[in-house]
Amino acid sequence: MNIQQLFMMQKELDDFIEQTQNIQQDVFQEKGLALMVELAELANETRCFKFWSTKGPSAREVILEEYVDSIHFILSLGLLKNYTTIEKWPVIEEQRHLTATFLETQGAILAFIQQPTEDRYLAIWQCYGLLAYNLGFTFEDVVRAYIEKNEENYNRQRTGY
Repeated sequence: MNIQQLFMMQKELDDFIEQTQNIQQDVFQEKGLALMVELAELANETRCFKFWSTKGPSAREVILEEYVDSIHFILSLGLLKNYTTIEKWPVIEEQRHLTATFLETQGAILAFIQQPTEDRYLAIWQCYGLLAYNLGFTFEDVVRAYIEKNEENYNRQRTGY
């Protein structure tokens, strides 16, 4: 599987949600905010910024699921702006402090929401590639978790989530 297949799966899910929820308006800002919230939820599960706490991070699968929640919205935002030419998963093998990486990623997301250029969109992907590496996730991990969460998202729509 490649990123293009993920875009196709996301388009099908987005179309299903728009039809199920009768979405008629532009939801770019809502999806942008949702991505920011998902990134914050991911940071919360890593606990990387909680210097005051001795409790460790959540289980790897919990962190991966939160990471993949973001991937859904990154793909969806790309679809909205027709920025879907990405062919390869961004592999950035650079050891970085997670807090700094989360802050950089949040800045990239906000910059894209405020000025949605393709370069800014690609910067989000680069940040998420860096996050994946520093969280110990491979593209195969992400694809597996994405497929699982994608099906869960369909089920949620079917059951009135």
